[in-house]
Parts: sequence; structure tokens; C-alpha cells
Amino acid sequence: MKNVLFRKKPVGDLLNKNSDLQLKPTLGVFDLVLLGVGAIVGTGIFILPGTVAASHSGPAIVFSFIVAAIVCALAGMCFSEFSSSVPVTGSAYTYGYIVFGELIAWLVGWALLLEYGLAVASVATGWSSYLSALLEGFNVTIPKAISGPFNPADGTYINIPAIIIIFVIASLLTLGIRESTRINTIMVFLKVGVILLFIGVGIFYVEPVNWQPFMPFGVQGVMNGAALVFFAYLGFDAVSSAAEEVKNPQRNMPIGIIGSLLICTLLYVAVSLVLTGIVSYKDLNVNDPVTFAMQIIHQDWVAGIISLGAVVGMMTVILVMSYGGTRLLYALGRDGLLPKSMCELSKKHKTPVKNTWIFAVLVAVCAGFIPLSKLAELVNMGTLLAFLIVSLGIIYLRKNKNIPNNGFKVPLFPILPICSFLLCFFLITQLSVHTWIACGIWFIFGLLVYFMYGRKHSVMNEK
Repeated sequence: MKNVLFRKKPVGDLLNKNSDLQLKPTLGVFDLVLLGVGAIVGTGIFILPGTVAASHSGPAIVFSFIVAAIVCALAGMCFSEFSSSVPVTGSAYTYGYIVFGELIAWLVGWALLLEYGLAVASVATGWSSYLSALLEGFNVTIPKAISGPFNPADGTYINIPAIIIIFVIASLLTLGIRESTRINTIMVFLKVGVILLFIGVGIFYVEPVNWQPFMPFGVQGVMNGAALVFFAYLGFDAVSSAAEEVKNPQRNMPIGIIGSLLICTLLYVAVSLVLTGIVSYKDLNVNDPVTFAMQIIHQDWVAGIISLGAVVGMMTVILVMSYGGTRLLYALGRDGLLPKSMCELSKKHKTPVKNTWIFAVLVAVCAGFIPLSKLAELVNMGTLLAFLIVSLGIIYLRKNKNIPNNGFKVPLFPILPICSFLLCFFLITQLSVHTWIACGIWFIFGLLVYFMYGRKHSVMNEK
């Protein structure tokens, strides 16, 4: 039984190109950086700098973002080494299959499905709210009954806009990653343009007195803030899902992952400095602090553009996280742990059309009917578990002499991978008891799926 549960995927099988089950490499380093920025910069930059500054960090939220960026950079370097050494789809799931065996890989994949699915559903729900607010500016009102999760007491029954945007993104993904990245590029440029507009206008209204005291909650406040804003960086791991579709992954994957993290950190820090300089941190505990700041300085036209930027920005997050989820299902199907229909490719577009629509329908049900505010931490749990496995897995990866070693290497080995592991473990301990219980139920269900289906149908049985 032990030999079955912890059987490892031969690296040669992963690197052996099967034309029938192989995704087409079309992405360059520029595409990867924009995928990363598209996934990371979403609701976080429009909401977190205000709410976290007001409650935890004060103007020192810039330090919170930097601390969180360091943790993500450590995990990002580990992802970079894996993705350049083993350039196949599946992200942390595939890496776990190589170094720890099938059962651990399945649990990591199951955790990532939770992350990608709930991330798409929750962002789609937020997108629906921003869209409603934007349309109201044009005197167009979406009926309340069809613009919120099932809650008859509040007069909402189904969130139609959230369902529609998920299906629109799914249609885009079925056309191919090349076409999807072109749309993503346009939306990312619009989103970053809006952020730069806020910085460019707001910097002339900064009052240094608003930065005093700079660290009102002390070092503990900065660290608490870092634990919260860490989740504003989630999404860069989805970039590693594109490894199989990347040209020259040994060079391009590390640049794409680390480059997108660096760009997003600079944007977060700049927005935080300007925001807390315009308005006192005590007044920033609102749902739309960036728009609120522009209204304070009577720049309503900028506030309107920022609302549009938020709508566009969240669409890129839905796109990249949906992409990560469908590629993970593809990898699970190719390995036999889920039905083979998960890895069937369209003859025309060479994309996994069936699993894209299955993923979209399941996520749309969640977004349309379930209020996800209390489940948001489950996204973080799935992500941090994947980070743990990848950080620890680098140590085992270096010991495997069968894996090509001509790609990116994590510096200061093994110190940095161990630091990444410990920091991620610390952040997991900060999650609530309810999150641990809900996550435990999800994993029990996942184990049932594995033992009832995956273990019997795994392609490793043929070995």
C-alpha cells in the first residue's frame, strides 16, 4: 500500500512530449509577466491598502507590503526553480508528484482546486458589485434580486452578473492561451494605467502630516498587516501552470514569476504611500478607499475612472485564476486521477474545452448562490499548503540527478527554501479555527475521491 500511495512520477515521463496530450508552447517572457500582474493586481490594490492601514498598520502598511513581498519572493524562487527544471503544467501538484509521491500530490492538487475555484467565485462576486456601482453612475440599475447571492431576507436570489463574467472568461479560454493573453495584455495595461493615474494625480495632494505617526500600531501592527496583505499577492503561483505552454521555460519562467512580483510590489507601495498621504489612515476603513481619496480631493472624474479600472482589473484575476484551475484539472486527468475527459484537447484550438466548461459551471454555481465572505480564508489555506510543499520540495529536487539542472537555481540553498517553508507555516497558523475545520472537510472529501477513483485509475498503475 505504501508503494502505491507514495509512488513518484518519473521525470522522464513528464518531459517526454506526447503530441496528443501536449499543450502548445506559445508564450514569451512578456506574456508571463503580464499574466502574473493580471493575476496579482486585482481587488487587493483597490481595497486592502485602506482597510489594513486603518485597522492594523497605519502609514507603515508600506512595510507590511514589503514583508509580504519577501515571503512571496522566497516561495516564488522555489516555484521558478521547479518550473524551469520541469516545464510541465500542473504547478505545485506536478512538483509534489515528483518529490513526494502520488497521495501528497493529490492533496496538493485538491488544495489548489479549492484556491483557484473559490478565488474565481469570490472575485466574480466582487466584480458584480463594482459593475453595479459603475452602471449606477450611468443611471443603469441591475435589479437587486439578480445581483447578489441567495439571501431572501436581503432580497437577493442569484448573482447573474457574476455567473455571466465567469462564462465569458471560460469562452475566451477555450479559444487558446495565445488569444487569452492578448486580451489579458489589453486589460492589464488599462488597469496599470488607472493605478498610475491615481498615483500621478494624488501625489500633488499628499500632506506629510498624514504620515504622522508613521507606525501607530508598532512592529506588531506591521506584521499583522503583512499577514493580511500577503493575500493581495496570491496568483503568481498560477503563472507556473503555464510552464508547458512557454517558449524557453528555463529562462522565461523565473523572469515571469519574479518580475511580476516586483512590479506588483512597487505598485502596492506607491499606492499605499499616496493613499495614506492624502487621507489620514484613521479615515480609510471603507470599501473603496482609493475612490474615496479621489472624492476627498474633489477629483470625481478620476474616481469614476478608478471604478472602471477596478472592474477591468478583476476580470484579469478571473482570467488567470480560471486558467490555473483548468490546467490543474488537465494535469489530474492526464495522470488518471480524474476522468480522462479532463485532459481531452480541442482539435481546433488545442485547449481543454470540456474541463474549462466543467470548472466554469461549478464555480459559477458558487458565485451565483453562495456568499463567499466567510470562506475567503480557504483560498489562503490552499495557497499556503502549495507553497509549503514547493518550498520543502526544492531540497528533494536538488537530490534527484535525473532532472535537468540547467535552469534557474534558488540562491543560498538550502537556507532560503527552509525560510520560505517556515514563513508559510507561520502564516497558516494565523488562520482561524473555522478555516481549519472547513479545510479538513474538503480534504476528507478529496481523500474519498482519490481512494474510490484516482488510486484505481492512475496511469502509474500501468508502470
